[in-house]
Amino acid sequence: MIPESSERDQQVFHRHRPLLFSVAYRVLGTAADAEDAVQDAWIKWSAADRSQVADPKAYLTRIVSNLALERLRSARHKRETYVGPWLPEPILTSGDSAESVVDAESVSMAMLVVLETLSPLERAVFVLKEVFGFSHAEIAEAVERSEAAVRQAAHRAREQVRGRRPRFTVDRSRQREVTERFFAAATGGDVNALMELLSPDVTLWTDGGGKVRQAMRPVVGSATVAAWFAAIGTVAYQGIEPADRKAELAEINGGPGIVFSAPDRVIATLTFDFDADGRITAIHNVANPDKLRAIAEGTAHRLGPR
Repeated sequence: MIPESSERDQQVFHRHRPLLFSVAYRVLGTAADAEDAVQDAWIKWSAADRSQVADPKAYLTRIVSNLALERLRSARHKRETYVGPWLPEPILTSGDSAESVVDAESVSMAMLVVLETLSPLERAVFVLKEVFGFSHAEIAEAVERSEAAVRQAAHRAREQVRGRRPRFTVDRSRQREVTERFFAAATGGDVNALMELLSPDVTLWTDGGGKVRQAMRPVVGSATVAAWFAAIGTVAYQGIEPADRKAELAEINGGPGIVFSAPDRVIATLTFDFDADGRITAIHNVANPDKLRAIAEGTAHRLGPR
């Protein structure tokens, strides 16, 4: 039988677990590493003198932020030597009308790609300040830096994100409509319909991680990208014939996306970035099997909580 205090401590941790995953995932960009950081946070929480913890939420956030920072620093070298473009690990999400645009934007593939350009400290500070609304003082305690250092990191991160990630407000219904039209055009091999949905300078990023064959460099331009997707319905992909593949619409990283599956596994995901007119400006195609486990598990994560 679990002692009452231990059961209560488990309940406290379980209550904050979605927040801890949300922080770790945005800092790390991979679901597997985020889950590991949360598990390590549980070990530290279990070993701590919890009678001295006045604010469990702040305490747990501080633990998971530091753990995520450590993991990110060690992961940087692997990402720098990655085969082909490195994209974040996609996750299924379950947004609703109560979720804010900021929550959806902060977990989008495009934003996570931009966050990769920040230093580990800048990334952690940006996530805690801009997404979760922590004060500079709270963040300083969480990442074990001075408040002045945190303010500087926050300013640098904000400027860099603003420069690389102009914000376009495209409502979810419009995003879904364009995604559904793309889905129909791609599965039907309709190049002209695809061209209508794509920005002239659209960029396709493909991540196979050296495990499956993908484009080693970004594919640019509406004609080239449209031809790429129009061919999908007519050729074998990863050795799987079109008749043996299934494509489904799903909410991925806060927006509409597409999941491609074989009878025995998930083989790829697509997510999209849109301009102010609702045209597709970027497509992120993740096919590295090591990055598709979270999608295959089928667990949908909330965009928040704050």
